[in-house]
Amino acid sequence: MRSMIFAAAAGLVVAGTAGAQDVPVETGTLGGSSVTLHLQPFLTEEELTTLRLVMTNQQALEIFVPDAAKGFAALALAPDEGFIRDGKPVASAVAIAGLTSADEAKAAALRACDAARKAASACVIVLEVAPAG
Repeated sequence: MRSMIFAAAAGLVVAGTAGAQDVPVETGTLGGSSVTLHLQPFLTEEELTTLRLVMTNQQALEIFVPDAAKGFAALALAPDEGFIRDGKPVASAVAIAGLTSADEAKAAALRACDAARKAASACVIVLEVAPAG
């Protein structure tokens, strides 16, 4: 029985990973950073426009992802809460920067977003910043 539960849990992890990889991305270089935008299906046109500005404009990047030029950074959002509501970022939209690896930045952003969200759906990464190269 335990092995069946473990196998089922492992299958869900693999399915979740495969699903996360199916999200299309846009990439670019901004200054000394490589920026990746994950085109999550829940993002509105306003949110996509804002995130595309963030990935192509240094000042916008510094506003939404402070210290993005220092190491690795990630921005996580709760799908049910989105990114921008009433003209401003929602409380669960969390950017973490200045970490030593992409995995560390993503994990920290997801933890902080999940702690701040009120909705049921777990947070996902929508923007990653890494040193170019």
